[in-house]
Amino acid sequence: MDEATGAMSHGLLSLAIAALAFCGSHVVLSSTWLRGSLRDQLGERGFLAVYSLIAVVTFAWLLMAYSHAPTVALWPRQRWMALFPVVMMPFATILLIAGYTTPNPTTVGMERFARADDPAPGILRITRHPVMWAIGLWAISHLAANGDLRSLLFFGAFAVLSLGGTVLIDRKKQLALGSHWARLAEVTSNIPFAALVARRTRLRGRDISLLRIIAGLLLYAVLYNGHSIIAGVPIVIP
Repeated sequence: MDEATGAMSHGLLSLAIAALAFCGSHVVLSSTWLRGSLRDQLGERGFLAVYSLIAVVTFAWLLMAYSHAPTVALWPRQRWMALFPVVMMPFATILLIAGYTTPNPTTVGMERFARADDPAPGILRITRHPVMWAIGLWAISHLAANGDLRSLLFFGAFAVLSLGGTVLIDRKKQLALGSHWARLAEVTSNIPFAALVARRTRLRGRDISLLRIIAGLLLYAVLYNGHSIIAGVPIVIP
């Protein structure tokens, strides 16, 4: 193995380890017995502080490893592939803004909203995990557009963690919310639009609110026009 090949392998191995640490730490701290043990010892705020610190550290590690990893093509990159994030990101940014500004019983500390007359208002009628799906769509669309091994490890980690996380969250909330879970699950779904297609719920335009949609599209415009500054790579579309 020559020096260049060794450096390439080392860079990809470092990225793989960082991705594993990023995903693994989230799963271990949120979905295993360790969560309950740490909460008992540190209290809710102490646990959230530790969880947040580890999340920031592992994210920084993953970002640094990604920036230093070599580009190894997995499939031919075509200019039209840039359309994947261009088309999917407006929906992702609307999900993100609406998700963060809508009371959600599946979010930590918001379980009480499952007892509301409408446990799934607004964007939750589309999916009860709008923020997780926003991250997942961002990751999948960029992975498809880039088509290289380091993107598979980097964006794949976010896709697995966010979309796999929706399943883990549902399992936890089913136990935590008890009888209120059935009310929530009846009028919403994990997979976007599934409850609407099945006619288990209805969505009115005002439920999400025009302001949230505009804010989401403005965020998309900022990300689109600032992509070369934020990511260091300009958006090139056919």
